[in-house]
Amino acid sequence: MSTERSAAPFDPAAVPIKDASTVLLIRDSDRGVEVFLQRRVVGMDFAGGMTVFPGGGVDPSDSVASVRWAGPPVAWWAERFGSTEARAQALVLAAVRETFEECGLLLAGPTEDTVVADTTPYAQARRRLEARELSFGDFLEAEGLAVRTDLLRPRANWITPLGERRRYDTHFFVAAVPEGQRADGDTSEAEHVQWRTATEALEDWKSGASILLPPTWAQLTSLTGYASIADALADEVVIEPILPIMSRNDDGQIRISFVDDEGYYTGGPHPWASRTDV
Repeated sequence: MSTERSAAPFDPAAVPIKDASTVLLIRDSDRGVEVFLQRRVVGMDFAGGMTVFPGGGVDPSDSVASVRWAGPPVAWWAERFGSTEARAQALVLAAVRETFEECGLLLAGPTEDTVVADTTPYAQARRRLEARELSFGDFLEAEGLAVRTDLLRPRANWITPLGERRRYDTHFFVAAVPEGQRADGDTSEAEHVQWRTATEALEDWKSGASILLPPTWAQLTSLTGYASIADALADEVVIEPILPIMSRNDDGQIRISFVDDEGYYTGGPHPWASRTDV
């Protein structure tokens, strides 16, 4: 009798949905509003090789951390997200933490109306945070820093469609780069980083120079409507969850459908061009 076991069939409904935060870091330039973009390392389990904004999953410690909080209270964020206060805090802290880990920008300061101008003294702590050897709450407390949540604005909420093997409930934020700070590519998750206007980034995608997931494409498309950082931050976007639908055509190819997706499929390459693994 064979002792080999066949692999259990993939059950899409059993895939857990994890909370995540992503931040559109923007700055003014002579060419218009620029946004910071990363091309993820090809071998990564999720979105490998894709061009994305900095971000990542919520850490369990993000929801229970005791931090100095400057800006809209947790209750305000919970109302905007339609969530509990613990979850809202976790999403905001994850946004600030992931931004620091992935590109070295820190939306925090020693007082409620200041922000650090140079993050290089925190380089060692940054590496420990990325390695999960240090919690973000402990880092902020040790350095005497308050989280500047007033530098963030809620932007969107996208949920990975049913059928993917990794699923995330991702909240998007937008934030201006603090004066004096510089974003970098010193992270193990990105092989290339760059500043581009939204129009330039979309042109890159149309030419085949990059691959964009639907949420990234949608946010870049929305950024083309702003003439300045002030315009983008002043726009009070209504946050409604977007859950795309995964389907398969007669040729077995996958399509991810969402509202106003025509431009996505007629403009440039997408990750499912040759996939048939639903």
